[in-house]
Amino acid sequence: MNTSNPMCNQRLPIKMVGVALFSLACAVVGCQSDTNSSQEGSTAVSKQTKVKVAYIGLTCEAAMFVAEEKGFFKEEGLDVELVKTDWDGLRDGLGLGRFDANYTLIMYLLKPIEQGLDVKITGGIHSGCLRVQTGMDSDIKVAADLRGKRIGIPTMGSPPFLFTSRVLKAAGMDPAKDVEWVTVSSDVMALALENGQVDAVANSEPVGSILAAQGKVRTIADQAIDEPYKDEYCCATVVSGQFVARDPAGAAKVTRALMKGARWVHENPAAAARLSVESKYIASSVELNALAIGKLKYMPGVDRCRTSIGLAAAEMKTAGLLNPATDPAELAERAWLSLDGVSDEWIGGLQVEKVAENRTSDRSERYAGIQFAAELLAGKIETCCDEMCIGGR
Repeated sequence: MNTSNPMCNQRLPIKMVGVALFSLACAVVGCQSDTNSSQEGSTAVSKQTKVKVAYIGLTCEAAMFVAEEKGFFKEEGLDVELVKTDWDGLRDGLGLGRFDANYTLIMYLLKPIEQGLDVKITGGIHSGCLRVQTGMDSDIKVAADLRGKRIGIPTMGSPPFLFTSRVLKAAGMDPAKDVEWVTVSSDVMALALENGQVDAVANSEPVGSILAAQGKVRTIADQAIDEPYKDEYCCATVVSGQFVARDPAGAAKVTRALMKGARWVHENPAAAARLSVESKYIASSVELNALAIGKLKYMPGVDRCRTSIGLAAAEMKTAGLLNPATDPAELAERAWLSLDGVSDEWIGGLQVEKVAENRTSDRSERYAGIQFAAELLAGKIETCCDEMCIGGR
């Protein structure tokens, strides 16, 4: 993990210190030295590709943190600087080349790509972020029952809004006319349901799991388990177009490191939750972060990711979320980039360790959800996925 201590940034690598001292000694005693080994070391360092990887500090960014802490970036010959940003900074930074890579939601990227954002999607990371839920006593049982109802969302244009629009369209509704959208802060969605301010809510992990664990909601559309969404990637690796143009091999390396991180999270979700918290990437408790990660399905993949982009583009066009003149197939083709050495065959051969810590806790999810909500409302923790963060430090 990168340190923010300026003194640490000024320290010379041990190898460089050794070379300097050796050179000084030779100057004093007049000896001759063979510095081939030190020159080879310097050459190895210079060959490392410097890459800026942006992160927001989200629960679902665990694969990114694992890639850094477990050395997967270094294995690919990358010298990575993890840079914390926000959602606008992430999108604009990737498009303008201030950041080289990240992974984020496909639906969040497609509209900006349609409008000219210079980024490329290169591989799938995980599925299952998004939910549509209603109160336990509600007469809304299926998506078709949402006609004429009020749906609470974090913001217009957010991934929960985009997902729900697709669900509504699939149920025969016009998302722009047949429901009323109400902006509701994610930390008060349960209260908004109880008070009748909204009839349903659309959210993302960990909020959906928290509300379900508290027994506050019933889920009527779930990206993790419902067709056709359950095998569709919500989050995928993305690289700056400028980065790809100058270093396609580097783009492949960072994609592979992130996908290896995703495989490690799949095998070790609880350990990944602990790593994210203890390395200070996530402001949460280990147990509660593990609860949220456990609801996601980390499944690095290439061909399925490419298919997911096409499906998302087509349904977004049908739901009126893209320009009427946009060809979804062309947009999906423009959004995607195949990279050398990044394939499903390569993923199939990936081997990662399995650690002993493979479950969250002996405590029930319901208890964890109640504890999580209490800590969020008290402002003790902050945790988030996709566009939404709740709580405070």
